[in-house]
Amino acid sequence: MESPILTIKNLHKRYGKVHAVNDVSLEIHKGNVYGILGPNGSGKSTTLGIVLNVVNKTSGEYNWFGGTMATHEALKKVGAIIERPNFYPYMTAQENLELVCKIKGINYSKVKEKLEIVGLIDRKDSKFKTFSLGMKQRLAIASALLNDPEILILDEPTNGLDPQGIHQIRDIIRLIASQGTTILLASHLLDEVEKVCSHVLVLRFGEILYNGKVDEMSNKSGYFELQSNDSQRLIEVLKNHTELESIKETEGKIIAYFKAQIDATELNKFLFEKGIILNHLVKRKLSLEEQFLELTNQ
Repeated sequence: MESPILTIKNLHKRYGKVHAVNDVSLEIHKGNVYGILGPNGSGKSTTLGIVLNVVNKTSGEYNWFGGTMATHEALKKVGAIIERPNFYPYMTAQENLELVCKIKGINYSKVKEKLEIVGLIDRKDSKFKTFSLGMKQRLAIASALLNDPEILILDEPTNGLDPQGIHQIRDIIRLIASQGTTILLASHLLDEVEKVCSHVLVLRFGEILYNGKVDEMSNKSGYFELQSNDSQRLIEVLKNHTELESIKETEGKIIAYFKAQIDATELNKFLFEKGIILNHLVKRKLSLEEQFLELTNQ
């Protein structure tokens, strides 16, 4: 088996009294998409900052590519976008990327190839300042790919984007992964991690809550939004469901949480047999933020 691209062992980072990263360990293997998932302030960005050599660790260790090379050498094989992309507003997309090539000693031929991947080839001659936030983010990804990195690191890649922008970035991440690049991304969106990642490390207050494959993460935590013409009767009947965990009413909708996985068809049938006809039934998954609120409230 090849050595991991990145190995993190018992990493700690303290800022005064705050234990931002608390005993985090992780192995990243080639060809997978890893998510570091957690609400804001959970230590995701700090962890990325440490392995990218921009934040000093308090203790613990990490190494790139099996520890065969010094960190600064290894980082030449890493593509990363940590903060808002920094390009020259009056230069075109192509000129900005060519400048990056010049600084890093990369052949200009890569520019066109990477603009194709992020879907910006038809805007290569547009000035950066005319780009939407989503396009700026896509150009940043193209820039991080110029040196054909073995691993691409993204911190909250869809932050602040509209639904279309989010969708485009996620498609690009899938495309890059399908071409064999390993990806590590930090996100506070469970939905994002579920859609693009194969593995996930869940952090809360700097500590690991879960580390493993995405599809093995027990996700019973969902809820139903329901509406019928007789809310009181609906609530009474739901309370008789053996798997009901809790129920609440907000803005005319009934929100029902169940202990086990229940599908919408099953629930609809159960209610219909009790004489209740729904005019609204939606199954929703909890966002990670909500799951954490649930965890911390209990």
